[in-house]
Amino acid sequence: MLKTGILSNRLHVQLGELIAKTNPGERLPTEPKLAKMLGVSRATLREAMRTFETQGLIQRRQGVGTFVVHPSSVIDTGLELLESIESMALRVGLPVRMGDYEIEQRPADAEEREVLKDANVLQASRVMEAEGRPIAYLVDMLPSKLFTEIEFRRDFSGSVLDLLLKQGNLRVTSADTEIHASAAESNEARALHMQRGDVVLHFKSTLFAVDGSVIDLSRSYFLPGYFRFHVIRRVEPRHSNH
Repeated sequence: MLKTGILSNRLHVQLGELIAKTNPGERLPTEPKLAKMLGVSRATLREAMRTFETQGLIQRRQGVGTFVVHPSSVIDTGLELLESIESMALRVGLPVRMGDYEIEQRPADAEEREVLKDANVLQASRVMEAEGRPIAYLVDMLPSKLFTEIEFRRDFSGSVLDLLLKQGNLRVTSADTEIHASAAESNEARALHMQRGDVVLHFKSTLFAVDGSVIDLSRSYFLPGYFRFHVIRRVEPRHSNH
């Protein structure tokens, strides 16, 4: 067990030094060559590389290779405030833009029909990019009664939240969000230029209007190296019995 731990630490140090010496955008040696250089199996190497990928230091592209990326800025933010990626990125001076996107109106599935109270949904799927690479994949499902597809396309620039906040009659008030790390499925992996099974931060949110109605079902997948989320937690005041 001790030898395994020493090997793992040595591998991470050596791999970290190699990544640090490689310029952003350059490709690392192939997995077979790198495994031979470092004296480990490809399976062991792949596990070590997954750690650096999660940190946002490398990017593996299926069938192309592994590239070094050094984020110039990390979006470090609390989760108490509901805000868009654009707003968060603006605070740290990280320019972001909408990359590939798809907007479609389609029939709601059973869960969407029950929650959104509409037979049809307007779905917006898009990739957000920074420094020439994808950093988030966002999917929102809204009741079709809120916008026509033409209206939505006309005013949409990447943030569904910002678009909703501009609608004075909606008054978005809160979001109920589940947060967990998950293995990227094919759609997320393709959008974020990752391998299937690589770890992403997954936010599953339900947005509410002031009247309690649900106006958005949001699924967000964040590249961990570019995002650092935190929550302020307080101790419950203790009441004396005397």
